[in-house]
Amino acid sequence: MSRNITIVTVGSRGDAQPYVALGQALAARGHRVTVATHETFRGMVTGRGLAFEPVSGDPRAVLASESADRWLSTGGVRDMVGAVRRFAREARPIAAALLADFWRVTAGADVIVYSAVAVPCRQVARARGVPSVAAFLQPLHATSAFPAIGLPSSLRLGGAFNLSTYAVVDSIVWRLFRQQVDDWRRTALGVGPLSAPTSDPADWHVPAVYGFSPAVLPPPADWRRDVSVTGYWVLEPEADWQPPAVLSDFLAAGPPPVAIGFGSMTPHHAERLTGIALDALRQSGQRGILLGGWGALGISVQTDDVLTMNECPHEWLFPRTAAVVHHGGAGTTGASIRGGTPSILVPLGFDQPFWASRVAALGVGPRSVRRRKLTAPWLAAAIRQAIGDPAMRARAAALGATLRAETGAATAASIIESISESAAGSPPGSPPGSRVESLVR
Repeated sequence: MSRNITIVTVGSRGDAQPYVALGQALAARGHRVTVATHETFRGMVTGRGLAFEPVSGDPRAVLASESADRWLSTGGVRDMVGAVRRFAREARPIAAALLADFWRVTAGADVIVYSAVAVPCRQVARARGVPSVAAFLQPLHATSAFPAIGLPSSLRLGGAFNLSTYAVVDSIVWRLFRQQVDDWRRTALGVGPLSAPTSDPADWHVPAVYGFSPAVLPPPADWRRDVSVTGYWVLEPEADWQPPAVLSDFLAAGPPPVAIGFGSMTPHHAERLTGIALDALRQSGQRGILLGGWGALGISVQTDDVLTMNECPHEWLFPRTAAVVHHGGAGTTGASIRGGTPSILVPLGFDQPFWASRVAALGVGPRSVRRRKLTAPWLAAAIRQAIGDPAMRARAAALGATLRAETGAATAASIIESISESAAGSPPGSPPGSRVESLVR
C-alpha cells in the first residue's frame, strides 16, 4: 500500500544527501516521499523526483559562525561543554523556528522519518497518531561498547562508564533546550512537559535504521532488536552526469591523485589548510585534487600537479584516487571506504573523531590527527604510508568491495515500509515499537 512518507533532516549537505537516497529507495517501492530540509538543498531533492518542504535555518551560515568554530575546535570535555553552551544560546532562535516547522512539514504524513537533529519529530508523530522511524547516520543509541558520540573516542574506562556517558550527554542537551521544547509541546502539540529527556515511555519504542555499514561498525550486542544497521544510503551521480573536461584531462595526465577535501567543515582556516595540503603533496611527491566544499580550500590554486574543484560526486571520484584526505563526516567516510583506497582522516568535531578511530581500527587508513594539530610533515607522512603500505591498500580494496555490494537505502526502505504496514494493521493505541520489534533486526 502506498504511503505518504515525510523525511525530516536538518544540517549540512552530509546530513541531507543520504536522506535523498533513502527517499529515492522509498519512492521506488511506490510511496509518495517528501524530504523536508533546508532551502539550499531544494534542487538536490526535487532533481531526484521527490517532493520538497523547506525548514528554517541556513546551515552554511551556522557552520561559518565563530561559535560553531569554537565548539568544533575544542579539545577537552570541559572546553567542549562550555563551547556547546555558547553555541546553543545562539542557536535557540533557529531551534524555535525549526520546532514550528516540524509540525508544519509533517501535515498529511502517514509515516515520519527523522534525522538526529530532528528528534523532536518523534513527539510530533505521537501527537499526530502516526508511526515514526529514527534514521541516523551516527551511532546514538546507548551502548556499553563505546562512549557517547562527541566524547573523546580514546576513553577506555569500561562498559559501565561507556553506558553512563549517554545519560550525561542527554542531560546536557536537555538542559540547554528544555524550556523551548516544553513550551513547544504545550502550545503546538497540546501536551504536557517532559520531566527528563527519556521520561516519555513512547520514546523508548521508536524503531531505528542506521545509514552506515555493519562492516564498518557492527551493531553492539546491547542494542534493541528494532535498531537496524542497514548499510550506507548512497546517492549515485545522476545518470547523465559527466566529469568536466578539466577533471578528465587531469586524471589522464598522470598517476591517480590524492583527493583532499573537508566538505562543509572549511568556512574557517581555509588558507592555512590549503597551505598544509600543498606542502604535504609536494613533500610526498603526489598529485592532488583539492575539493573546496563550503569553504575556500584551494581557491585560485591551479598548477600542473594540483587541480581545484568546488565539488565532485564522491562515488565517481574516490575510486580514481590513490588516497582520500577528509574530515571524517559519516557520509564522506563511507564514500572514501567504498572507493577502495586508503583514507586519511583529519577530524574536527562531533562524530568525526569516532569515524577516524574506526578507519584506523579497520586498518584502511593511518591513525588520524585532530585538525588543530595538523601539519604538512604529518600529512605528507600519512600520504606516504597510505600509498606505500601494500597491506593497508589490500584491506581498503577488500572493504571497499564489501561496501559496494551492500544495498543500504533499499534495506532501510524495506524496514520502514514494514513498520508502516505493521502500524496500519495494529489496534489503536498500541505502542509503535512493540508493533514492529519482530520485523527488524
